[in-house]
Amino acid sequence: MQESRRERKKRETRQRIVSAAIALFEEQGYEQTTVTQIAAAADVDPKTFFNYFRTKDEVLFVDMERDFDVLAGAIADRRPGEGPGEVLARAVECYAAHRRPKIPAKEAAELSGVTRLALTTPALQAKGLYLMLALQQRVAGELLKAFPDLDPITAAAMIGALMGAIQQAGLASVQLGRSQEELWEAGRHGVEIAMRGLRSVPPPTPNP
Repeated sequence: MQESRRERKKRETRQRIVSAAIALFEEQGYEQTTVTQIAAAADVDPKTFFNYFRTKDEVLFVDMERDFDVLAGAIADRRPGEGPGEVLARAVECYAAHRRPKIPAKEAAELSGVTRLALTTPALQAKGLYLMLALQQRVAGELLKAFPDLDPITAAAMIGALMGAIQQAGLASVQLGRSQEELWEAGRHGVEIAMRGLRSVPPPTPNP
């Protein structure tokens, strides 16, 4: 669907806030940066900031929790003949297709800056860890709903292997100073490696 003028302005305002926040975080530190400063740098009112973000840490995790719905929905939409590994592979593809167009292009230096902030700032480390654990538990739960006879430990191990591969491959790409396109490719490569093991998990046999 064609983006309306109102939607475009909202998207541009959100991105301006995000860019201003990241620049200030890198310049003077995350803890030292206030919402008022971010709003001023983005040329918006502080109330406008809170129309888009509940807290300043959300700036670096834009819409992630909402986007997880796409991943969970794809798993719930299990197709005939799919095993657990195939369902997860398709779900990741659906998530990437939904998420990627929403992320503005960034230079390698900006990607590294965001990662450095997330890895060295305690508050952001805690937020990232919370989101990752919540995502893994939610996805494992959706996988068990799709495959009621799947062992919960197996489901947890599968999710951990997949998410860990994507996360670490992407992190390595950023630390090497690779481009945003190379970052997406690293994520795909991580999925490919994880799927070699995940596809070996057979569909569970229903209990009589």
